[in-house]
Amino acid sequence: MIFENRLCKKIIKTNRPRRRLTFDVIDSNPHGRIFSMRPTHTGTMSKLKNKKRNLEENEDEQLPIFDKDGGKDGPHLDDGDEDQGDLSESEESVFSGLEESGSDSDDEEEEEEDEEDGSEEKSSDVEEDKTDRQLSAKEVIKPQTDVQNSKEKKKKKKAAGKEGGEESVVADRDSGLQISSQVDEYEHDTSDEEDIRNTVGNIPMEWYKDYPHIGYDLDGKKLFKPIRNKDELDEFLDKMENPDYWRTVQDKMTGADIRLSDEQVDLVHRLQQGKFGDVNFNEYEPAIDFFSNEVMIHPVTNRPQDKRSFIPSLIEKEKVGKLVHAIKMGWIKPRRPKETTPQYYDLWAKEDPNSILGRHKMHVPAPKMKLPGHEESYNPPPEYLMSEEERLAWEQQDPEDRKLSFLPQKFACLRAVPAYSRFIHERFERCLDLYLCPRQRKMRVNVNPEDLIPKLPKPKDLQPFPTTQSLVYRGHSSLVRSISVSPSGQWLVSGSDDCTVRFWEVSTARCLKTVEVGGAVKGVAWNPNPSICLVAVSYDDTVVLLNPGLGDRLVCTASDQLISSYEEPEEVKDQLVQWAVAEGEGHEQGHRLILKHPKAVRQVTWHGKGDYLACVMPDNGSSLQVVIHQVSKRRTQNPFRKNKGLVQCVSFHPIRPYFFVATQRYVRVYNLIKQELTKKLMANCKWISSMAIHPGGDNVICGSYDCRLAWFDLDLSTKPYKVLRHHKKALRSVAYHRHYPLFASGSDDGSVIVCHGMVYNDLLQNPLIVPVKVLKGHTITHDLGVLDVTFHPTQPWVFSSGSDGTVRLFT
Repeated sequence: MIFENRLCKKIIKTNRPRRRLTFDVIDSNPHGRIFSMRPTHTGTMSKLKNKKRNLEENEDEQLPIFDKDGGKDGPHLDDGDEDQGDLSESEESVFSGLEESGSDSDDEEEEEEDEEDGSEEKSSDVEEDKTDRQLSAKEVIKPQTDVQNSKEKKKKKKAAGKEGGEESVVADRDSGLQISSQVDEYEHDTSDEEDIRNTVGNIPMEWYKDYPHIGYDLDGKKLFKPIRNKDELDEFLDKMENPDYWRTVQDKMTGADIRLSDEQVDLVHRLQQGKFGDVNFNEYEPAIDFFSNEVMIHPVTNRPQDKRSFIPSLIEKEKVGKLVHAIKMGWIKPRRPKETTPQYYDLWAKEDPNSILGRHKMHVPAPKMKLPGHEESYNPPPEYLMSEEERLAWEQQDPEDRKLSFLPQKFACLRAVPAYSRFIHERFERCLDLYLCPRQRKMRVNVNPEDLIPKLPKPKDLQPFPTTQSLVYRGHSSLVRSISVSPSGQWLVSGSDDCTVRFWEVSTARCLKTVEVGGAVKGVAWNPNPSICLVAVSYDDTVVLLNPGLGDRLVCTASDQLISSYEEPEEVKDQLVQWAVAEGEGHEQGHRLILKHPKAVRQVTWHGKGDYLACVMPDNGSSLQVVIHQVSKRRTQNPFRKNKGLVQCVSFHPIRPYFFVATQRYVRVYNLIKQELTKKLMANCKWISSMAIHPGGDNVICGSYDCRLAWFDLDLSTKPYKVLRHHKKALRSVAYHRHYPLFASGSDDGSVIVCHGMVYNDLLQNPLIVPVKVLKGHTITHDLGVLDVTFHPTQPWVFSSGSDGTVRLFT
């Protein structure tokens, strides 16, 4: 309900204890104010007169923050605003705690009526009104004019006659400011009532932080905030000079400072320490049982006993008779008496097979004490007694180093033997050992050592693979660096440091042809295309293409025609390599084309189609390390502008247009069509020596000078799928078989290790790599062993060339 301002001041008065109507302002917005009306009971002040006087005497002790001279020169809000309509004299009512101007005629009439009603309680009322004035003097900040002083005197006279109920409104509602000194009309009312001067209701005070006022009084007028213009310096000075600064808090409802009394400070301390608020409350009082556990003399009820409680029951008699009969007949056996013999737990007994310890075999047997010998005797033979030197040596030894833990002694008779001084100590240690020994038992899983070895197939199941040395191809006088087999598998070519290239018949090991060249042969490679009969031989800075003239004559003549049918283009471009056709004696020996390179050629390798030939010229500082020749067009190209690292060997992919380049630590895979790097394999070794590509094209093996063979799965990772360390010395050559799941590696330790390397079509299944045979036969010369290995194209045979000048066939 919305009321006029004057309505808020009406008080309903009766002779009996009055019901006072109090209006609270519920301030949802600063423009429209809604008042809620609630009745309040007020008792007559005459009953509380003595108590009030006592409280008034102690007022200075309880609230010294309100000075006596505060009413004289304390500043007030309505100074200088007399001429404004909204700050009229009737603005601050008695309920707001500010001085009443008393200019309204309605107020004067009411106050005159109050004078008549309350004349007998004049003295206590005056004291109560003084308290109100002291409160308002502290709260209001602006200076007060002389006119207001005179008005205040008028108010004192008029308020003296007010009835106790009306003037005690401030005293019992001002719980925020006068907690100790107020007179509570409900002595036993525990409701937490708010400051009556501020009637905004139960809303957060933050809503008023942007407004100059902080709620409304009972007239509906604004309660202006006290002007708190203290800066940090004033705050600091107040903190230093005011002894009560630490116990002063700000009331959020009115914005005024409140000084806490000793009782309130003590209450705060008790609550902070987690204690009860009431000092007299004893939390450790003994609990009083509602019902006593003692049997009382008098019964709870005075009802007479039942007849059945003292007459024997026939039904129970029948039940007992049946039980006695069953016991006689042996149907019911009475409980056996408990065995009084003590039961001991045997630590070393067999464990329950279902328990955790029982599933593991006991492997810590109970230690048995050594039986006493002659040295323990009280009258030992003289050879067991120690001499002085032995005794001194025994004493100087550490206790754990001594053979005997005691000194043998001789006594005349058994009665003269004293008690053993360390008996209890040793007996205790013995018991401790027995007690702790089972706990030291490890939960060892009994694993058969053979189960830890991975389940690999037996070599017999992986046949065929080469096992024995069948033929030795002798004829070279120096180490044989390179060998190659014809696509038909009928012929073998070998290049040696004795500046010769020899052609052998595989099945008989006889040398069919020897071709001399102008230097130590570093590499030989037979063209893999069966329709072309050409062999590439590299020595120094030259690569020679030979036609050995072996096998089908049609193939040999077709190869010669292929080379002779070349027509030079009209525009001759400068090339890195000089192409020349062999003539004279060289042509008779089989030389067809001679390619002069700018540097020494170390390796030659053919593309699978037989038209392209790659050569490696290792040179760390140069960009010209790899060249690719096209034989049909006699064209040479350098595929790389710059090489990253020292190139060791190269290889063409057997199926796809990929080119593999192995440097010292990495294998780079290039796409020849897109002309870009597709993969970079990390070999995890110090120096790669050789490389071979699986005929399927998805796996690569690399041999290195630090005795490792790394198998790469190109679909899986750029790191090795498996690293084998079977050789004791540097690996010189690795090779895959074209049809069988076999690969071989030759090393400086003079051995060739053949491994089973099965690659599955199922991508989820990893390759199976099993070493199956170590082939020996080459003798180590100049710390070099096997220099090259290669497989027969159709049979599971392996050829190896060594530093001893021989080529060997293992079948």
